[in-house]
Amino acid sequence: MGKSKEIKDVQPIRSLEKIEDMKWSLRKWCGERDYIMFLIGINTGLRVSDLLNLKISDVKGKKRITVKEGKTDKPRTIQLANIYDELNTYINTLEGTEWLFPSRKGDKAISRIQAYRQLNKAADMVDITDGIGTHTMRKTFGYWHYKQFKDVAELQMILNHSHPEITLKYIGITDEEIENNLKNFVL
Repeated sequence: MGKSKEIKDVQPIRSLEKIEDMKWSLRKWCGERDYIMFLIGINTGLRVSDLLNLKISDVKGKKRITVKEGKTDKPRTIQLANIYDELNTYINTLEGTEWLFPSRKGDKAISRIQAYRQLNKAADMVDITDGIGTHTMRKTFGYWHYKQFKDVAELQMILNHSHPEITLKYIGITDEEIENNLKNFVL
């Protein structure tokens, strides 16, 4: 599966219940590493490549970090305060590795392909069949950030998109949703 095809077909998780199902499934069937990867992904909107490059020293004991994004080469401040306790509890279980998401094969981080497999395994276990991939985490962050704050300009800056239309399409705010909002709009 090509990178651009995966991104296009992958959808955000638009149900809080399904997000909780994914968390449960990742913890039960895949393990704490994959659960924490998902947790950070949906709470920060980091691209999976930047997520998998994190080292323990980058995040241990920190409530805020700055990440230089691989794709854009721009620095981005990431808030970890909302998941600080869970993240540091997980870090305290790691031994003999510098990687936050260590591979079980040697001293390196898990691959993007392995992350994809684990997310899909967890999704299958809870009957989530809609476009799950590594970008699901970033798109889910974007979708729920937009739903909570309704600020596409801010989200566009967070995701480093060039145009608000790209951001809305990326997070799956469809023409139908916009049309429904307009039906209910009155001054």
